[in-house]
Amino acid sequence: MLLSLVAYAWIWGWKFAVGFVMLLLIHECGHLIVAKKFGLKVGAPVFIPFMGAIIALKEAPKNAWIEAQVGIGGPMLGTLGAGICELIHLATGNQLFRALAYVGFLLNLFNLAPVGFLDGGRIVTALSPWLWIVGFAIIVGLTILHPDLILFLILIFSVPRLFSLFRAKTDEERRYFEVTPGQRWTMAIMYFGLIALLVVGMQISHIPEDAMPTR
Repeated sequence: MLLSLVAYAWIWGWKFAVGFVMLLLIHECGHLIVAKKFGLKVGAPVFIPFMGAIIALKEAPKNAWIEAQVGIGGPMLGTLGAGICELIHLATGNQLFRALAYVGFLLNLFNLAPVGFLDGGRIVTALSPWLWIVGFAIIVGLTILHPDLILFLILIFSVPRLFSLFRAKTDEERRYFEVTPGQRWTMAIMYFGLIALLVVGMQISHIPEDAMPTR
């Protein structure tokens, strides 16, 4: 976490770095809270400079419904954190918090892409494997338009899971993906509703690049 603070402060200044790392922590705590709710063993959040942060599940969820809930917990709490930053901006006029809000909305929206080790990849296990095809195509497009190591890694690590979703499954594997219609509709409303909310949040909190806070 300290290494991430130093790395981000070197680029954006310490004030923005502290806020950014706190937003990452809030996001990961969302996963942590939901995982603990289901009694899953998890590690503490681990920060990787310029890659974000992760929490390691020390045991697999029992089914896709639980996996989806753990997956969406991070973006939900992360969206709340970004929203609080925007409210602070509205109350104080401090542009730093608006910049943090925008970045928070953006990162949580990106994490909802339905592919790979991103949160969206976990969430759509309770919806449809075909959404992984959509997500994979989006990441391929982004990689072509904006070549980036993180995007490339997402593609590489997505391939094994992508094939596993469409190959013949054992009875035990099929039971893992059994989701009731009510659960599927609930997760679909939460997932697509959160995407819409984040898009709106980005539009509200967007500020011109030349108005971004400096060191």
